[in-house]
Amino acid sequence: MLHNNLFAFIITLTLSILWLRFVGYATVRHWIPNTISRKVIHIGTGPLFVACWVLFDGSVYSRYIAAIVPLISTVQFFLAGIGKLKDRGAIESMSRSGDHRELLNGPFLYGIAFIVVTLVFWMDSLVGIVALMVLCGGDGLADIFGKRFGSKLLPWSQKKTWAGSLAMLAGGYALSLLITGLLMITGAVVEGFPVILLKLVGVVLVSTIVESVSRSDVDNLTVPVAAIISGILLQL
Repeated sequence: MLHNNLFAFIITLTLSILWLRFVGYATVRHWIPNTISRKVIHIGTGPLFVACWVLFDGSVYSRYIAAIVPLISTVQFFLAGIGKLKDRGAIESMSRSGDHRELLNGPFLYGIAFIVVTLVFWMDSLVGIVALMVLCGGDGLADIFGKRFGSKLLPWSQKKTWAGSLAMLAGGYALSLLITGLLMITGAVVEGFPVILLKLVGVVLVSTIVESVSRSDVDNLTVPVAAIISGILLQL
């Protein structure tokens, strides 16, 4: 069991590092604007990590070994944020202004969310998986579309737009459906698919409303918490 989990851990960690390094390098080389590189990482890191869960053997050790991957990234964010780790690629790709201290806000909380959800939920239910996918696909796209197409503000939140909220609703639902479908195909998760389709609507809708009234960066915690609570209430 430990051998299988070690193999899965190495693959997961390698893919995660390659993804982060690629986006960081692309940002430094100006292939990806630093205005969206942060969200590109935000959107892509989670699905890649969760998709790798199927590589683990499902033993009692699996979730703890898997959680080491986001733990490593979170420690990196913290060290870079306090100035103890000089990582130009990470700082430029994950901060809005190039200030290393920004990594102590959104990116750090993002990592914490992944660690906690992995340890608490793992593949025991879809609640944690959907919470992470809503955070990645929903919250990530909300920022990109909100800034690019957001001309109309929400009446209850003057800092959020209809374009951003609709992008979150669509992105969160699509990514949740994609990863859930992948885990069901591999047999890692067994659940009635038609029922899931309806419950996902409720979870993503609640998460979108919460995101619309949450302060920037703090939504990396409020969104998954909202998804978890609504998922539990809907018996996802």
